[in-house]
Amino acid sequence: MNDFPKEEPREATPESEFGPTDDAASSAPAPARPAGEEQPDSLMRAEPASTYITPSEISPAAPLQPTPDSTFVSYAAPSLTPIAPPVVDTELFQSFYQPPVRPPARIPHFGHVALLIPIGGVAFICTIVALFFPMRFHWFGWSLNTQAAATNVPLLLASEAILYLVTFAISFFVFPHFWNKSFFAGLQWRGAVALHRFWPLAATALGCAGLAALDEVLMPGPSNAPIEKMMSSTGAAWLMFAFGTTIAPFFEEMFFRGFLLPALCTAWDWACELIAHRPAPPLDANGHPQWSFPAMAVGSVLTSLPFALLHVDQQGHALGPFLLLILVSLILCTVRLKTRSLAASTLVHATYNFIIFSLALVGTGGFRHFDKM
Repeated sequence: MNDFPKEEPREATPESEFGPTDDAASSAPAPARPAGEEQPDSLMRAEPASTYITPSEISPAAPLQPTPDSTFVSYAAPSLTPIAPPVVDTELFQSFYQPPVRPPARIPHFGHVALLIPIGGVAFICTIVALFFPMRFHWFGWSLNTQAAATNVPLLLASEAILYLVTFAISFFVFPHFWNKSFFAGLQWRGAVALHRFWPLAATALGCAGLAALDEVLMPGPSNAPIEKMMSSTGAAWLMFAFGTTIAPFFEEMFFRGFLLPALCTAWDWACELIAHRPAPPLDANGHPQWSFPAMAVGSVLTSLPFALLHVDQQGHALGPFLLLILVSLILCTVRLKTRSLAASTLVHATYNFIIFSLALVGTGGFRHFDKM
């Protein structure tokens, strides 16, 4: 006698469009059995209903509908529409994306000119040390007597040469650390520009010599000027010829047109920008500052005054030579600013001195007849 309860007939569930489903049957719990009784194999091994669907059973009119079941896999073709990236508010992170704007570094400026002063002081001490023993032991006829040293041309030229060379040597290694470029690049040396414009620059030097000749006629200097006394001997005259066409033009241009003139132009523009509350102009293609015309005009005048005062003692403090030196310095500043080349102004300066000394050489018969000067 079988004690199993009769199974109640279940209501037929509608089949889905994919075929019969057995979710309800599979999820229903099995009926309880008394302990010790064996269950039939048909109940222990329930065969799942077949879920295979033939292509003919799929209705093409009914598209696949998404279900909330996480195991559902879509067989639809992927969408080709690009997904827009999320919008990020860049204003909140503006300071992180853009570096702070800094004004261009215009060199050399007055800070570099101020640094050049202690460098010159060190060079001056080195000059005294280098000349002390030759003067102490009267080498080359040099003496510690101040009056005698003031008229000794070889001693004066040697002291100036040592002062210039030591200043240049220290500056050559110090300033590149502040400029992040080489010494000559910071001073806008640009020797190729001077070589390319050699003949126009030589013609400019010749014009300066013509102004010197005209000044000598209109406003002549004293006949007993110190520079004429210094050239009273043939040897001293040749030394001044060599010094005045090589060492002196280079170092005078390095200080006046290399350091002082750019510093004055930059200071003028900086003050105007500070007053007008406008930004500094960008650097040019070579990384050099671009100055305004008023800055270049004022800088040229303020540079020419100390340049003329440096040489006025040699000219006996005469007005004519002093005005000539100012005019020549203005021309040198114009060449320096026009070509943006310190080598160009140095070439004009050296050529001008060469013409002046050459005229003196011819006029004195090879520095032998100074009474003809």
